[in-house]
Amino acid sequence: MFRGWRAPPLARTGLRARVRLARGWAHSAASEAGSRQPAAESRQESQYRDTVLLPRSRFPAQLPGRLQPETELETQQKCGFSELYSWQRQRKTKQEFCLHDGPPYANGDPHVGHALNKILKDITNRFYVMRGYKVHYVPGWDCHGLPIELKALSEVKGAENLSPMEIRQRAREFAERAIEKQKSAFIRWGVMADWANCYRTFDPKYEANQLRVFYKMYHKGYIYQDYKPVFWSPSAKTALAEAELEYNEQHVSRSVYMKFPLLKSPPKLTSVIDGSTPVSVLVWTTQPWTVPANQAVCYMPDSAYAIVKCTTTGERFILAADRVESTAAVLDTQFEVMSTCKGADLADGSCAHPTIPGRVSPLLPANHVTMAKGTGLVHTAPAHGMEDYSVASHHQLPTDCLVDEGGFFTEAAGPELQNKNVLEEGNEAVIQMLQAAGVLLKEEKFVHSYPYDWRTKKPMIIRASKQWFVNTASVKATAQEVLKKVKVIPTSAVNRMLEMLDRRTFWCISRQRCWGVPIPVFYQKNTGECLINSETITDVIKIVEQQGTDAWWTLPIEQLLSKGAVAKAGGHDVLDYVKGQDVLDIWFDSGTSWAHVLEGAEQRADTYLEGKDQLGGWFQSSLLTSVAARKKAPYKTLVVHGFTLGEKGEKMSKSIGNVVDPDVVINGGEDHSKDPPYGADVLRWWVAESNVFTEVLIGPVVLNAARDDINKLRNTLRFMLGNMADFNPETDSIPASEMYIVDQYMLHLLQDYGNKVTEAYKEYDYSKVVRLLQAFCSRNLSNFYFSTIKDRLYCEEEKDPKRRSCQTVLAEALDVVVRSFAPILPHLAEEVFQHLPYKKDSEGVFRTGWINASSAWKKPGIEEAIEGACAMRDSFLGSISGKNALEYEVVIVIEPGLLFELMEALQAEETSSVSQLNEIMMASQTTLLSELPKETPTDANIIKGTFLINLEGGDIREESSYKVIALPIAKAKCPRCRRYTSDSSSTPCPRCLKVMAGKGST
Repeated sequence: MFRGWRAPPLARTGLRARVRLARGWAHSAASEAGSRQPAAESRQESQYRDTVLLPRSRFPAQLPGRLQPETELETQQKCGFSELYSWQRQRKTKQEFCLHDGPPYANGDPHVGHALNKILKDITNRFYVMRGYKVHYVPGWDCHGLPIELKALSEVKGAENLSPMEIRQRAREFAERAIEKQKSAFIRWGVMADWANCYRTFDPKYEANQLRVFYKMYHKGYIYQDYKPVFWSPSAKTALAEAELEYNEQHVSRSVYMKFPLLKSPPKLTSVIDGSTPVSVLVWTTQPWTVPANQAVCYMPDSAYAIVKCTTTGERFILAADRVESTAAVLDTQFEVMSTCKGADLADGSCAHPTIPGRVSPLLPANHVTMAKGTGLVHTAPAHGMEDYSVASHHQLPTDCLVDEGGFFTEAAGPELQNKNVLEEGNEAVIQMLQAAGVLLKEEKFVHSYPYDWRTKKPMIIRASKQWFVNTASVKATAQEVLKKVKVIPTSAVNRMLEMLDRRTFWCISRQRCWGVPIPVFYQKNTGECLINSETITDVIKIVEQQGTDAWWTLPIEQLLSKGAVAKAGGHDVLDYVKGQDVLDIWFDSGTSWAHVLEGAEQRADTYLEGKDQLGGWFQSSLLTSVAARKKAPYKTLVVHGFTLGEKGEKMSKSIGNVVDPDVVINGGEDHSKDPPYGADVLRWWVAESNVFTEVLIGPVVLNAARDDINKLRNTLRFMLGNMADFNPETDSIPASEMYIVDQYMLHLLQDYGNKVTEAYKEYDYSKVVRLLQAFCSRNLSNFYFSTIKDRLYCEEEKDPKRRSCQTVLAEALDVVVRSFAPILPHLAEEVFQHLPYKKDSEGVFRTGWINASSAWKKPGIEEAIEGACAMRDSFLGSISGKNALEYEVVIVIEPGLLFELMEALQAEETSSVSQLNEIMMASQTTLLSELPKETPTDANIIKGTFLINLEGGDIREESSYKVIALPIAKAKCPRCRRYTSDSSSTPCPRCLKVMAGKGST
């Protein structure tokens, strides 16, 4: 009858509020699942109370105080949380899902950022386990690098006197302690993983695989050694990659305006500059300490320049035409424009170096010159600028670096500057030299964005040195094409990563430290020429695989470098060589994890899931190494989440006092009134309900709301559990075809809910899963279905098919709902399964599969009958607002047609107190008519309404009108079911008498 019909979803105005008006047993056992006695119970009512089948369950509505974390720990133990990963790996299935764990850094305690990331991964993995996949998830840690080295050494007195091996040992021990702390926290959060076989970037086999990738890239020409400027941390005495910088927007530099006297006039300007009056080019810089390394002054060929006369001093200067007025204002003077020219007209001119007598600085064209600030003429020091270096390379200029690893001027800078810190007294000394030379026009403070070392939090410099690089310029085009084929969630993130790749021309991968994987290169003592070939790398890898990279520092060169390898390179003696002292960038460490962790010939993960900072970090280093080594991405999908912030959107800091410690969230703080123990599921709910693709807020208000949401869910679950105490699905279930129509309707909604939840999980949209869950439990179950079926559940005979019909639905609904939230709340899901009255020694939620909502439950047309009845119930309840619906009978009048036929399917007889229609109306009696009765009271409140029937995808559309009349019922209140269906208030109604007779009662 109903097949193929379509109708709008259940969403009637005011339904939620009006349903609550219903009285009787349906009211007294509402959210408490039968745990409380009605407030005022007459003697007659209490006499029959034991004949009513109220809910019974030991499942608690709440777990206050320490009970929540304690119950979770018991659940983890009872339900085999620690064995789940190994269990699912034994499955005989070809369906595999691999989520490759980006290694957190092993240098601190677990924090909410870890919680956000690890719980998102666990929700994903548990979903795939339940769907029958064999999940591959090996957790890992990034263990090398300067931050760990610094923290480990901060615990040691006289750390500067330690040998490389002593430093390495202390750094390793520090990292191992951090790993154990983090691992314990991740396990406590319920994260399922291969905890027995984690990967660590200092494991010998991992290091050996990393060196294999390094050599493969070197052999293909993607890795090379060169002398050029790189980001340099004087505070850490090492080169850093761009990903290791953070920018201080309030950095203050000492900027200077200075003049470079023209030595040789540009040929095209001889008619303007006759030589009788000195002319200087005007230059501005925020880094005066770089002036001694100046090799040229650059101009923009296509821009306009002006020769001006200073009205104050009479001096003549050359600067960009667009910068004349602003520069004059800064110098507190006025410029008179004598002539203008194109930048290209400055070609072949030269200037005197401002601090080094006799040195010439040529005027050279360059496209990096900006007109946004300064003078349009750029001081060029090739050792201290990336663009400067490009100019020097093109024009064969020297790239001499006058600054050492600690950021001090070297002897080559001259006695006035030697041993002075370039960012402090060195800078001051250069400014004094400019002043003494008569070329300083102005010095002023300049606030701007400036790169800092992300770990030491101190300013960087750019400094030329000999380093190892990945030539990303030759890889990035392929990397970008490959990336375009990767699914990225959210889609906006892919553009940011493509832009980052576009800007990246090289990647400095060498570091001047000892805690890391050594760059496996030997150098000829006299020439400095490097030695690396297939023989040398094979020997080193074999040793590293057995002993780890400590061997590079502990073994003599004769054991690391074979005579055959030296001979092949044209050398004579192994002792003519020395081991390289640089280690690999930790982004290269973690970026090659695919080569060690991922299985199979493909070595590709289904998913990488990390924070947005990894767009320029691990996502990118993994992509670049994989594309360079084998021309493909190591991942099929990238999921990018935001950062955690305080609940007002502010950064977390100890000084503000808004840092949220996951351990305190779970176990509570010292003062439980201030920091109550929420348990791990609250932390997991917070992650799932948040829009993780933006910034994620957390704090007391957020956590309290999460706990309240879970408690509401617990009440819904408790109601279902309590009403199945006498029910066994295997023996007591009713076929869907024999069910009440409202029960079939709930199965229909359940099937739709299951499909939507599954799709949301597939798209990593866990906040949508939470929204769907809350809407279904609140609107469809608690407010609609539970209210509708309570009389049937409590007052019909225990084994009556009508009662078994709704119990069958409750069992299916409980199963679907619990499985739908199990990946998010695994502790609660398993706790519910332990309280199932009909499943003893259950395998639990995660070993028994995903939602099993039968497609046979889908009956779109059935919506029309129930939605129509609900529309009329709305009208009825609205007309008696604030009154007890059971004190009324409701008369429904519908003109003949489809709507009337649908209501007839719910109530065959004209008047009934036990029909399906009356159950939905929640009155004590319902009458269904096709026209108004003649004896209708003249003062009756007749509510009119219409309902649009929409069937067969819109092919059948019929708008039917109806009338609803609420009349005070003449019958007495039944002392058992509390509906007004009895002839006497001291005698149960016919239905209740029949039920009790069936039970053997009198």
